[in-house]
Amino acid sequence: MDQDRTGAPVARHDDGTGAGAAALTPRLQASWQRSRGYGLTPEDLQPVFTGSVDTDCLLYECGHEVLQGLRATLANEPVSMMLTSSDGLVLSRLCSDSSVARSLDRVNLAPGFFFSESNAGTNGMGLALADRAPSLVRAEEHYCTSLRQYTCAAVPVLDPLTGDLAGSINLTTWSDSSSKLLLALAQAAAGNTAALMLARGAGRRPRRAPRGEVYQVFTGRTRVESEPLPLSARWTDAVEEARSAMAEGHLLAVVGEPGAGKATLASLARRRVRSRERVLCTRPPLADDITAWMRLWAPELAKDDTCVITAGVHTLPAWAAEHLAELLSDRPRGPGPDGLAHPYAAVITAEDYTRIPQALRSLVGAVVEAPALRSRPEDVLPLADHFARRFRGRPVTFSPAAARALSDHHWPENSRQLQRVVRDAAARTDVVDLRHLLADVFVGTPHRLSRIQALERDEIVRCLTEPGTTVAQAADVLGLSRATIYRKIAQYDISIPARTR
Repeated sequence: MDQDRTGAPVARHDDGTGAGAAALTPRLQASWQRSRGYGLTPEDLQPVFTGSVDTDCLLYECGHEVLQGLRATLANEPVSMMLTSSDGLVLSRLCSDSSVARSLDRVNLAPGFFFSESNAGTNGMGLALADRAPSLVRAEEHYCTSLRQYTCAAVPVLDPLTGDLAGSINLTTWSDSSSKLLLALAQAAAGNTAALMLARGAGRRPRRAPRGEVYQVFTGRTRVESEPLPLSARWTDAVEEARSAMAEGHLLAVVGEPGAGKATLASLARRRVRSRERVLCTRPPLADDITAWMRLWAPELAKDDTCVITAGVHTLPAWAAEHLAELLSDRPRGPGPDGLAHPYAAVITAEDYTRIPQALRSLVGAVVEAPALRSRPEDVLPLADHFARRFRGRPVTFSPAAARALSDHHWPENSRQLQRVVRDAAARTDVVDLRHLLADVFVGTPHRLSRIQALERDEIVRCLTEPGTTVAQAADVLGLSRATIYRKIAQYDISIPARTR
């Protein structure tokens, strides 16, 4: 029998096979099962230690500041406040109660240690990160016995610009203390951290996960395929590699940077396998909507004339990834009625193969990378022409200087950013020149800017891209000295292509 901090007995669950485990909620039971799958035992808690903690990242800067403010509110409470990275590394721990701090040190729940599910079994922060959802793990609900003296409330922190999992906020107290407000406090702290990250970010609007979007349906031939583009060998080779994997009946994973066109690549490859097949592309919504989202499109997996592309599976909660893996495992494979290999009528995409949930990774038979746009600069202008024509319904011309600026840019957000830039320019003119392009196109390696800095940078770019304007003239218009504007150009890494006659 386990004991709490006072020496009193604490009820505990068994290893998940007996009546004790039956008292756990289905979500906790799934977490316990994953913990056993990682080879962990309840009696053995040995979290991995790393000698380095990134204290320069935006998450640490904002999360630590929020927790410092919360610390003053909880000064007389036996509560420890922690900030973790997306992979469960404890980045920061604040605690005013010396007995709680000493106890946490004994179980290594401290900065530099990993407390993901795979390292420490079912625990608050590990569950919050695995399921991307607020989590409260009380006392004996912890998988490892040495953690059952605590109650932990943890809430994931999402990057407000990308929607990616950034980390988590975790509040820990004694298992015999009241936990009614613990989760609410953690949710408030996580929300404040994300808001502070947005305020100190690059001044862009956040990309929120879609709410209510079930799937996009591509019927017949895709537009890109019906109007063939002279794209590079790097892209066409990747499409052919994906087609070959599909034709052999493998579950294909297309990986690559955000905006690189992973779903487009998969859709084009699928058309080459079965040209008349329906292709559905589905993107995960907010965590609260996952159940309804899967219920709506999952039946499509059973249809012989439909291929489902599930994009961004690395953002799925662990339970949803496991459910999707079960559905995909039930898909028939092997020779079809025509004697050919039965193509796996499903594709998954993720930013990186290592981020695909293990339940899905075990089913993947082939991996193809969607090449980043900066690695194929010869594709920029054909894609720009295509995006402009699709938006305006007629051809749009790019001046030589604008074309050179587009080709020379490194496109950190890939085709998604190019489409945004071209759409903004084509909305104002049929002949796109430098002054019609967004300021992002004229800067090198992006830096984190305040809103004021972003406005200043954009105004400098606007003046410099006016036809016939010199740096000296732009300085006069902006009320700056020539030395100051040159310093600002270097600070913001601004590069304006020379115009040619």
